[in-house]
Amino acid sequence: MAARIATERITDHPDASEIALQSVLEALVDPVRRGIVRQLAASDTDVRCGTFDISVTRTTGTHHFKVLRQAGIIRQYYEGTAKMNTLRRADLERALPGLLDAILAAEVEPTLTPA
Repeated sequence: MAARIATERITDHPDASEIALQSVLEALVDPVRRGIVRQLAASDTDVRCGTFDISVTRTTGTHHFKVLRQAGIIRQYYEGTAKMNTLRRADLERALPGLLDAILAAEVEPTLTPA
């Protein structure tokens, strides 16, 4: 029997047309949230909440996922009892072209230090 996928339990995803630069930048200012986005961007599949490499408590992690979800950066849904996460790459690219790629690239490039 195939796993049941439920989206109706998580209802606070903004429509793609409602994704705003201010909300996205405010969500991505936090290094934990950028780490979540990096892990999703690097994954070939959607990722279950409990499998992320983050160094915060479960409650704090839940808050970070909520901020990302409400900014329109991730979409969450249930597959059986597992809460799954996917990066809304196409929606972000339509709303804010190049922003996600720039942020992901900035995270891996070494920073320059003054001499």
